[in-house]
Amino acid sequence: MNEISNSIRSKVLIDALPYIQKYYNKIVVIKYGGNAMTNDDLKQAVMSDIVLLSLVGVKVVLVHGGGPEINEMLSKVGIESKFIGGLRYTDEATVDIVKMVLAGKVNKELVALLAQHKGKAVGLCGIDGEMIMCEKMQGEVDLGFVGEIVKVNKNPIINSLDDGYIPVIATVACDEKGQTYNINADTAAARIAAELGAEKLILMTDIAGLLRDKDDPNTLIPQINVSEVPFMKRQGIISGGMIPKIDCCVESVRRGVPRTSIIDGRIPHSILIELLSNEGIGTEFV
Repeated sequence: MNEISNSIRSKVLIDALPYIQKYYNKIVVIKYGGNAMTNDDLKQAVMSDIVLLSLVGVKVVLVHGGGPEINEMLSKVGIESKFIGGLRYTDEATVDIVKMVLAGKVNKELVALLAQHKGKAVGLCGIDGEMIMCEKMQGEVDLGFVGEIVKVNKNPIINSLDDGYIPVIATVACDEKGQTYNINADTAAARIAAELGAEKLILMTDIAGLLRDKDDPNTLIPQINVSEVPFMKRQGIISGGMIPKIDCCVESVRRGVPRTSIIDGRIPHSILIELLSNEGIGTEFV
């Protein structure tokens, strides 16, 4: 029995070798969110995955949101959470809470968790070194202090990677006048991946990926060419809350990221399954 288990272990390691070689010294951007941020066991699995990848030579950049923590803090101070079209309405009081929670509490907790797993991480936010410059998002509805990215300065991220750190980035940014804005984490991760020339972008979510039939998990679409996306929208396969996430994937591919994936963060070690196996997990956009 022990010989069989040892044989399985060795096969897993050998099978992972070509994928380790593929991503060695390459940048992989991971957008961390959803249930994997709130479930302690999943959180530990994500941290160990990231540290393992870093130790085998993959340059991991972790971009995070923190919706549940923001909601909790807003509730404590008596401010109602309000969403319009899937985006948080961010008034002057709310943007201060967003900055405090994302760049302070959540960001530093993630850095500390990576350190517990013997990882070397540094916490950053879009305001640091003018990493993410933005302007007020314009649209039919005023969302308050929600920003649209106009420029990404990759130098603080590259410097951190070159020094052997895992950059952990909170998605708050500012405009030319120094006004702070809340930035959608998926959008920020896609733009950062493109600016860094990343080999891959991974968006962690609470769904299996894109389903041909949203009510049937067995209809997962493993790979999509970005040219197919408009047709899938017209068919209704891509709809609702999936539209902005998939638009981010398409945007990153069009900006030069070879592959972008939406994966199920509810599955332990889903990052390793996606990167270090032939089968992968979720839906990949190429």
